[in-house]
Amino acid sequence: MNEILLDGENLTFEQVVAVAFGNPNEPRVSLSEAAKEKVERSARAVQLLLDRGEIAYGITTGFGAFKDKIISPEEAGHLQQNILMSHAVGVGNPFDAATTRAIMLIRANTLSRGFSGIRLETLELLIEFLNRGILPVIPEKGSLGASGDLAPLAHMALPLIGMGEVVFDGKTAAAAEVLKKLDLQPVKLAAKEGLALTNGTTVMTAVGLLETHKANYLADIADISGCLSLEALNGTTLAFDDRIHALRPHPKQRECASNLRKLLEESEFVRDFDPANVQDAYTLRCIPQVHGACRDAIAYAEWVVNIELNAVTDNPLIFCDDDCENIDVISGGNFHGEPLALSMDYLAIALAELANISERRIMRLTDENSNAHVLPAFLTENGGLNSGFMIVQYTAAALATENKVLAHPASVDTIPSSANVEDHVSMGVTSALKLRQINENLEQILSLELFCAAQGIDFRKKVIGADKSLGKGTRFAYEKIRAGVPFIERDDYMKPHMETVRLLVADRKI
Repeated sequence: MNEILLDGENLTFEQVVAVAFGNPNEPRVSLSEAAKEKVERSARAVQLLLDRGEIAYGITTGFGAFKDKIISPEEAGHLQQNILMSHAVGVGNPFDAATTRAIMLIRANTLSRGFSGIRLETLELLIEFLNRGILPVIPEKGSLGASGDLAPLAHMALPLIGMGEVVFDGKTAAAAEVLKKLDLQPVKLAAKEGLALTNGTTVMTAVGLLETHKANYLADIADISGCLSLEALNGTTLAFDDRIHALRPHPKQRECASNLRKLLEESEFVRDFDPANVQDAYTLRCIPQVHGACRDAIAYAEWVVNIELNAVTDNPLIFCDDDCENIDVISGGNFHGEPLALSMDYLAIALAELANISERRIMRLTDENSNAHVLPAFLTENGGLNSGFMIVQYTAAALATENKVLAHPASVDTIPSSANVEDHVSMGVTSALKLRQINENLEQILSLELFCAAQGIDFRKKVIGADKSLGKGTRFAYEKIRAGVPFIERDDYMKPHMETVRLLVADRKI
């Protein structure tokens, strides 16, 4: 993926991930020739509206509650600069580099569709920033999710006019200084451009996409950690029989059961049919039903994000024919983030559930009464003197509880703004940011389950023999963990071991 040509219609999920986590010029981003023509036509239409003296929202009028205030053609550019300065009111920590790059790419793609009225030179400067690694400092908080992500996008756009701050070569500096250093000229905004840059769902789309990407991976880890726990607990694979799942044919449930069977293939740590122990607890037996349902939520979020990537979400939109004889400026509501807010809240609930069931498996691994004394209390010998993994489960429980609070949907809330003109908002960025925190907690909890399960496997080996084989998939995960974390024979400083496993997960080594 050496180059990505933007045309507003064909940007993919994978391309955004590649740009987000790539380096400047890796891959390089540019506009297709067709996109350039559409952008230039749309900008020409805006200028014709000004020349004709026509009234058009955001072009010759104010914004929001000031929609009835007429702006003279001479002040049209000044109006656009004002929107950037007045709307750049974000607070909180700045977005990380990956999210910032995703925001810039998605915004550039939206504008390249040719319905926003931005000039080619302004759009190309945004892309130049992305390719050179000039990243605007964008505070995380301040968006209501309608009229789009105004505050964060204003921070994204300010450096284009030589204002605000950027991160370049790992250092935060005034945008004007970096532009001068690189011999880049800031743009002087024309009519409609400030509104085109700031109005839309770009930030919630970027955060949602990256968190959906991470969720896909963590769902795989959840299957692995669940299987390793099942082996440590002498569980059975009988509940994963395809004949069961074929009778309740939710596709993701059935896919999950198939994946579990593959992970556990050749395992000598699972039990066959035992008339004295015919079924496991829900946290083991119902993994396909729970994990599968969570994967449905991931798939839905990915579907929504893929649509949004190539959507035009600013307002108003410029519709014109090739020669710009017929121009329509239509105000609508594509900036409203409801589709994304709902999907991110749904995904947040699903990931909180993945964390919940993982934490309950940790409880079962550490509670000898719950696991029928298959494993010693708190996964330690000489309990009492040693606390073992007792407080590891506390940490998982604390994170799972935090997730339950965060899983409350932001999309059911709304607060009127702009003198009650913008009287229903989506809170889409809030949904996405809560999702991000839940994802981080889930990553930690799954890592703790892997940590505990590996300890449990070593106790099982003492009973059934060190030569017994784990499943084809779980074997690999166990070996990766043991390469960096030893069996804990007696109480030790646990935090470094926990972090080693977490980094294996975070760095996608499992």
